[in-house]
Amino acid sequence: MSRSLRPLLACLTSSALLLAPAPGMGESAMAIQRNAGASLDFRIIIPPIMRVLENSHPRQLDTFADGKVSAQQRLVVLSNMRGGFCVSLRRAAPQLGTWELQTAPQNGIQLSPTADGYSLCGTRPGRYTVLLQHRFGTIDSSANALNWPVQTDISSI
Repeated sequence: MSRSLRPLLACLTSSALLLAPAPGMGESAMAIQRNAGASLDFRIIIPPIMRVLENSHPRQLDTFADGKVSAQQRLVVLSNMRGGFCVSLRRAAPQLGTWELQTAPQNGIQLSPTADGYSLCGTRPGRYTVLLQHRFGTIDSSANALNWPVQTDISSI
């Protein structure tokens, strides 16, 4: 066989091998049905989020001569929960006497007293920025400065 026919023979042999079915190849079949259809069902699941973006307040409170203490707390809460969320505010300092908490009226926010503090609830999903004004009357008049006396816990409704 001449040298010029060898490449042609190799090409023909490899083409024949590609066209012949191999024993390991998969099978396929096409079935024709009338009125066949398909549907897709997509579901987008957004996980529940409840996050305190900011909880700022002074580290220490200065006691005034009359034994009164006043401080402001800023809470920024983000929630996509349908039922909303509640923030529980409890007194963590035993030397405090009376405690009053006020906030400006805001749509979707409810502030109510509880047995051991206050409950601040957001009734719908959204981003809430709340300014809380705390007023304390101390029992211990000798205390010059107090650590932040309010414990803040958040929960979903």
